[in-house]
Amino acid sequence: MNTKKLAYLFLSFALIFSSCSNDDDVNSSPEPLGDYENGLLISHEGNFGQGNASVSFVSYDLQTVENNIYSAVNSNPLGDTAQSIGFNGNLAYIVLNVSNAIEVVNRYTFESVATINTGLNNPRFIAFANGKGYVTNWGDGSVATDDYLAVIDLSSNTLTAQTIAVAEGPEEIVASNNTLYVAHQGGFSQNNVISVIDATSDMVSSTLTVGDVPNSMQLDTAGDLWVLSGGKPSWTGEETGGKLSKINTIDNSVTSIDFADTEHPNHLALDNGTLYYYMSGSVFKMTSSEITLPTSAELTGLNFYGMTVNNSVLYAVDAADFTSNGTLSTYNLSSNALEASATVNIIPGGIYFN
Repeated sequence: MNTKKLAYLFLSFALIFSSCSNDDDVNSSPEPLGDYENGLLISHEGNFGQGNASVSFVSYDLQTVENNIYSAVNSNPLGDTAQSIGFNGNLAYIVLNVSNAIEVVNRYTFESVATINTGLNNPRFIAFANGKGYVTNWGDGSVATDDYLAVIDLSSNTLTAQTIAVAEGPEEIVASNNTLYVAHQGGFSQNNVISVIDATSDMVSSTLTVGDVPNSMQLDTAGDLWVLSGGKPSWTGEETGGKLSKINTIDNSVTSIDFADTEHPNHLALDNGTLYYYMSGSVFKMTSSEITLPTSAELTGLNFYGMTVNNSVLYAVDAADFTSNGTLSTYNLSSNALEASATVNIIPGGIYFN
């Protein structure tokens, strides 16, 4: 046998041995993360009815921006009106309001895993508890009695046959262990309740009254749930002011602080024991132990469509004229200075840390 054949045989045996000896290591190692970790995901509604919803990836310093990552990875459009995104493990669930669908993707690679497109009617937000996903649905926004939560079997990413009937206009939903809290803005009307749902029995266990039109919720480290209500707008002819409520999740007792009759706050955020909210073009802050509202703003002259706070940095999106590209900006809350700004896609709404 010549030297070339000997070398070839030696190489073949080496490759076989290497493959066999590494099988266990490969199978036991975690799946490598993809290109979209350690940054922000921005959901964009896009123009209503035009099917141009999208998601952007942005680095924390806003120096790297990649728009339309779903369509870039999957060679398909995302759908119509991306309302929100929810995370469960390595998966992201993108709720598409007008498409009546949820696109399930790997949150780090954005490769499509599943599409849920049956059993949804005007879906809004999603949360996860007791091994299941729960999606708020308005149904027909002009009908007060057809609102519900759709329940997802997370093992197959399909909807179960069971739905949970709830009060009109379910919007944001928050999970605390095996309990779900649903804020009811009221759909095309106005509402003022929080539904409490047992994720073990999938039944509404109680209904709590808060301010009119609850628009955002945050759980603090003590397990209390903060609810910000915007109040009824003036065009209703029954204008009411906003309200900041704290729900003790042990006994479901509610304490509240009232805003003035013409004050309509939104976009509640919580960071290191400090609450932030947006109102009339300004950002206000208060500690969670305070019993009165702040009288002066931290930031003014703003036009936010959404915001959140993390590690004393405020992240905010501006939808501009709602037809052209919006912007994402960051503010240092130690100095209240604008740090960076970047152009994103049409009607940015949700800001998520990936």
